[in-house]
Amino acid sequence: MSGFGGHPQASQNVTANVSYTEFLLLAFPGFPESRYLLAIPFFGIYLTIMLANSMVIYVVKTEPRLHSPMYVLIALLLAANILGTTTILPKMLLSTIFGLSSISLTGCLVQMFFLYLAMMLDCGILLMMALDRYVAICHPLHYAEILTNKLLAILLTATLVRSMFIVSPVVILASRVRFCRSSIIGHFACEHMALMRLSCGDTSKNRIVGMAVRSLTIGFDVVFFTISYTQIIRTALKLSSGSVRHKAFHTCGSHLMVLFITYSSCLSSSIVFRVAKSASQDTHNLLSIMYLLFPWAINPVIYGVRTKEIRQSLLKIFHRKRMPFVPQQ
Repeated sequence: MSGFGGHPQASQNVTANVSYTEFLLLAFPGFPESRYLLAIPFFGIYLTIMLANSMVIYVVKTEPRLHSPMYVLIALLLAANILGTTTILPKMLLSTIFGLSSISLTGCLVQMFFLYLAMMLDCGILLMMALDRYVAICHPLHYAEILTNKLLAILLTATLVRSMFIVSPVVILASRVRFCRSSIIGHFACEHMALMRLSCGDTSKNRIVGMAVRSLTIGFDVVFFTISYTQIIRTALKLSSGSVRHKAFHTCGSHLMVLFITYSSCLSSSIVFRVAKSASQDTHNLLSIMYLLFPWAINPVIYGVRTKEIRQSLLKIFHRKRMPFVPQQ
């Protein structure tokens, strides 16, 4: 990484002997006077994401007919959305509204860990959803025998272990880096590449491990999705009943939409860092946070609107709340 231009040699020698353990997270450094105005839309986005995801999770939890693996997996995906949102937005809002921008290196690494853990859990749960739809459509008579609660618990544990195994090496290597370029992270969260910009010394191992982990993960996931959904589409096309075929494509269509949005978001986050070098830091940060937040905001909408059983349960709840109180005569 190249150093900051315009610094005298003596200053470089001094900072080279320092490794910062306290940082400032500055989401939009170009708008210091407008930070209160910026907080309003992001606070609204935070509330919307929390309420939308929580509402669908509540419906799945309280409606007995939604206690099948497909709906449980939807609820788990939305819980991962809440985890990711809570990892970055409260700290960003505290920084924007109250100027509480300070974060320790430990806090930064913890935030990085849970941010990437939420993203990897999203991907892992989508893999489980693909397996669920494969069994439901390709082996419907054995669905209840295959996808038991025990298997679901095993798969969920495997997803959690896989996610931690992917994220941990990146965070551990980041903890061993010396940060002497600056104590200011010009970003809304402790993303890996934002923190690595402040490093001094050789970080090639971090870049290689990060790229290898991402490439292997995405490569495996793409192969798995391609095989499973190819088999699903082939089987669905052979179904004699048009209504059953339509339902199969409709359900898988929702999953494929979420899948596309989630993986586009994961890829876009790193692409923005590499491609948008000519853009201002504020533009860069705005693009990054939109790519991160968009899947977590749109997922409950997709499942709430496109999944008939969830939609009906949501409408039933809203209908009950709007019913006027009629006193008994």
